[in-house]
Amino acid sequence: MEKYLKIIYDAYYGYAQYLLNEMLYPSWKNYFWWLIGLSLLVWTLEILFPWRKRGGILRKDFWMDTFYMFFNYFLFSLIAYNAISMVAVEAFNDFLGLFGVTNLVALEIGSWPQWAQFLTLFLVADFIQWNVHRLLHRSPLLWEFHKVHHSVEEMGFAAHLRFHWMETILYKTAQYVPLAMIGFGLEDFFILHMFTTAIGHLNHANIRLTYGPFKYILNNPIMHTWHHAKTLPEGSHGVNYGITLSLWDYLFGTAYIPHEGRDEPLGFPGMEHFPTKLWDQLRYIPTRTKTPSDTSAPPRKAALTPFTPAKGPEKL
Repeated sequence: MEKYLKIIYDAYYGYAQYLLNEMLYPSWKNYFWWLIGLSLLVWTLEILFPWRKRGGILRKDFWMDTFYMFFNYFLFSLIAYNAISMVAVEAFNDFLGLFGVTNLVALEIGSWPQWAQFLTLFLVADFIQWNVHRLLHRSPLLWEFHKVHHSVEEMGFAAHLRFHWMETILYKTAQYVPLAMIGFGLEDFFILHMFTTAIGHLNHANIRLTYGPFKYILNNPIMHTWHHAKTLPEGSHGVNYGITLSLWDYLFGTAYIPHEGRDEPLGFPGMEHFPTKLWDQLRYIPTRTKTPSDTSAPPRKAALTPFTPAKGPEKL
């Protein structure tokens, strides 16, 4: 027990020192200031080249989403997640030790070229995230947590990081064992992390962007608009689950872009009954699983025309 108490203490103290240094000492490998820089850049693009016309530069829930951005990127780890995850990892390793397992690494790629390590991490992590995202839509209980993200009514860069803290636990838990078994040799994935943050900001931004032929690889604002659309194909739990890559949706048949969707209403059925205040969303814990009619995407209207390469924004 003493070992775990020390882990908790070290986790809180270490992360507090890390966060303080991030804020006080800007550098080229500083997550805090890169997050601010990327956010200001994408916000500027929204102001200069708005896709949906709105009154003023501050969309609905702008400041709430700004808080979410820093809360989910930094503060949740300080409040609880960093300590909890370190204890959980140590307990998991101790459990494996009972069976004589002392090393999870099944594929040692530390000797691979850095670009190969980088690409492998990127593909594996994104594919895991795509599957977790699908699960968030298909499971009635998990969908209740994911509703926080889908309560966005006006797209903007900061909506990227409006999500329930339980999602952090789900994503990181799902990634831990597969990534641990690969045995990455790289210690610094800063570039990868900031690249995925930039793509996530752009996906939710109020700008018209498709990346041309690369739209079949990278997620983009037009494609992600349909993920947030209130009206989806009949019987669907959701579409366009890609986090950074759109590739998985095209490969597994969940890509859906009937048209640009610039003025498509966003949200989910029954959203008027969902908490709208920050504190209410942060402490939101579903007390019951919903009936099928309450889940992510029940049949709501006749099926729309599914994605085909010759239609809609695919001509862009």
